Amino acid sequence: MLGTLSLGACTKSTSTAATTSTPGADSAAQAITANGLLQHIKDLSSDSMEGRGPGTPGEQKAVAYMQSQFKALGLAPGNPDGTYLQNVDLIGYWSHPKATITAGGKNVALTYPHDYIANSRHNRPETKVDNSDIVFVGYGVVAPEYHWDDYKGVDVKGKTILMLVNDPPVRVANDTALDTTMFKGRAMTYYGRWTYKYEIATAKGAAAAIIIHETGPAGYPWAVVEGSNSNEQFDVISPDAEKRVPVEGWIALDKAKELLADAGQNFDSLKAAAARPDFKPVALNAKASFDVKIDVRKIQSHNVVAKLAGSDKKDEYVIYTAHWDHLGKDTTLNGDQIYNGAIDNASGSSALLEIAKAYTKLSAPPRRSILFLSVTAEEKGLLGAKYYATHPLYPLKQTAANINMDGINQWGRTSDYTVIGLGNSTLDDVLTNVLATEHRTVRPDPEPEKGFYYRSDHFEFAKQGVPALDIDAGIDFIGKPNGYGMQKRNEYTDNDYHKPSDEVKPDWDLSGAVEDAQTLFKVGYIVASTPALPEWKAGTEFKAKRDSMMTK
Repeated sequence: MLGTLSLGACTKSTSTAATTSTPGADSAAQAITANGLLQHIKDLSSDSMEGRGPGTPGEQKAVAYMQSQFKALGLAPGNPDGTYLQNVDLIGYWSHPKATITAGGKNVALTYPHDYIANSRHNRPETKVDNSDIVFVGYGVVAPEYHWDDYKGVDVKGKTILMLVNDPPVRVANDTALDTTMFKGRAMTYYGRWTYKYEIATAKGAAAAIIIHETGPAGYPWAVVEGSNSNEQFDVISPDAEKRVPVEGWIALDKAKELLADAGQNFDSLKAAAARPDFKPVALNAKASFDVKIDVRKIQSHNVVAKLAGSDKKDEYVIYTAHWDHLGKDTTLNGDQIYNGAIDNASGSSALLEIAKAYTKLSAPPRRSILFLSVTAEEKGLLGAKYYATHPLYPLKQTAANINMDGINQWGRTSDYTVIGLGNSTLDDVLTNVLATEHRTVRPDPEPEKGFYYRSDHFEFAKQGVPALDIDAGIDFIGKPNGYGMQKRNEYTDNDYHKPSDEVKPDWDLSGAVEDAQTLFKVGYIVASTPALPEWKAGTEFKAKRDSMMTK
């Protein structure tokens, strides 16, 4: 079990926060209750919400619910046009693929979506890739700062590239330990995310980019890939979308091994070679063809936004975010067809509403304004947050921070609280100080290899330079044995994550979720009340963007 972090020295921008008195906030925080959290989760994850898929009747119901709750709390509309809605123009793609792969003269039998996924995010009725050469490109990474290039000058234009998920696990010379100077060691960098791999495939002119799925490095089982990608996909409408690699896909590990074996290669040997900086692409004795029929539609989805006006710094903003959407329903499934998304993310939306309620109980507002932003299409690629961050209702220069909630603790009280990407910004110091008053500690992500920092809405704010805080449940549960927290995390990932079984469970204990939400309420209150703005810490990849923004 990873050790917790003790209170450290605060930076100049958080030293004031550390001494900020919050008696009014302490009292208002008591408005956050387990019953309140549970009721919102039940409402948002009920079958009547139809899985809250963007562009479906479930969206209309979820958006209406969030809007009505904000109104009932007496919060002002968050859009300057006087409404609670920000329109988000999206384009939807529903792919119906057929794939043919031959290796060493043998046909690799493939059944969609059980063996492979193939999507084409293009505004056209069909995408074809005919008889393209397959090239194994290791992890598909070009990282100049690490002197790493998995392409080594090989032209993959018009070819199908096959690559591994996550970062290259580079080892120390003559040792089995990970080299922590390369790709952050165990922690996933953005190079390990599937989004990056498709982006570099686009830049290289590939015809198709196929990622080999492995449960450990991906951070989730194949069922998640299948469930998340075999239905309608969305993107923000952009002319750049047509430049994307024509076919984006995944292949199950057993089928990848079969393909490679038929091509005269060994998966384990190739994977080992790909973890070395001298790796060179391997042209396989294999061909791939794809015929992807595409149903395309344009929709107008919605972010829901409410505002609590601040006092003397009301033109500066602290933004709380949680996505209201989930995966909708799949009528092809036997039995339960609704992806209720109770934890992901009816629970985060519930916390957003309960925190908003706490702000309305303050005797006086904080200095800065608070925005409560319920975003769409997180499950489709953080699209609602991406849209807001690139079409902000209020200038990002005047946005002090983003505090994001994607899932809450349903298993009881903890002595710790997890920060995803701990050490990135001074928001971590504010949180650490608040937790100290509660006799709790802050903990780094116990599973950094899963790349959670790049998998939720705060990342879109971070990319634009806004200091962002993303949290997860602690793992040291009070009164529970060592290992209980990780056991429950793993059970959720294996059994419920992105499955219809993500529903309210009778054994939930939301006492810890209440404490976590109260903590985040106090953190936001302090940030909204403290003269200095939060900052990215030195060495963080988002600092240059923020510094440039603030000097203009």
